[in-house]
Amino acid sequence: MYIIAKFVFIFFLILSNISTLYSAENIAYINLDFILENSKIGKLIYKDLNQINKKNLEELKILESTLKNKENEIKKKKNIISTTEFNKEINLLKNDIQKFQIKKNEMVDVFNKRKNTQLSEFLDKINPIIQKYMSENAINILLDKKNVYIGSINFDITNDIINLIDKNLN
Repeated sequence: MYIIAKFVFIFFLILSNISTLYSAENIAYINLDFILENSKIGKLIYKDLNQINKKNLEELKILESTLKNKENEIKKKKNIISTTEFNKEINLLKNDIQKFQIKKNEMVDVFNKRKNTQLSEFLDKINPIIQKYMSENAINILLDKKNVYIGSINFDITNDIINLIDKNLN
């Protein structure tokens, strides 16, 4: 019994010396998508990308309608022309469709490369601003809002960063 009482006494003595742990790290989070959509430079990037995308879609619609017209003409001629002529025209149409697909894929690749380049340049431009803000406000860790499950609104510095970006980048 004496040993158990001694053990309990030592156990409580050890527990009384353990203090509550508090994080010394100052953590905040930002919404990068919101910054891109609502900062002046981000809006310019979106506007540029939307114009390019719209132009590409219009060009592809024109090419697609041309191909559909060719297909309809071939269908109308089916009973009038010989099978060899019909097969030649079908093969030409297939070649045109392949060229269309290649052009479409090239347009998508060029668009995606431009988008990635512009987003990368945007992040390179805002990174020093964010780092300066972090050092001025003693923030040690900055997370993207997408990776935060729940957080206090007090730790969201998105609007502050947007204001700084708009002020520093013209």
